[in-house]
Amino acid sequence: MTRPAPAAGQVRDPGLQPERTRLAWRRTTLSATVAAVLAARATLYGGPTAAGVLACALCLLLWLGFLTVAHRRMVALTAARPGTLTVRSAGTAALCTLALAVCAVAMVV
Repeated sequence: MTRPAPAAGQVRDPGLQPERTRLAWRRTTLSATVAAVLAARATLYGGPTAAGVLACALCLLLWLGFLTVAHRRMVALTAARPGTLTVRSAGTAALCTLALAVCAVAMVV
């Protein structure tokens, strides 16, 4: 069953959905931050090598990319009528997350 469209002049009440989405972006950003910090720690633990420093730099760059996308999305969600997530932003966030996971696996192995 579908809901009727709001009549002209009525303001849409988004409820708590934008707030839940902002909190989800914050949790995901925190997880990416922990992964980047652990990558830096793993690099420095056994003595820095050229490959380790390069992997750590890549992890930090990916983290910054994800942080940028997440911040823009959280700011967009503060609007009265937040827009949808663009395909470019979603792709960037997914790519950064996947690449961080690959970096983590590479650093563990």
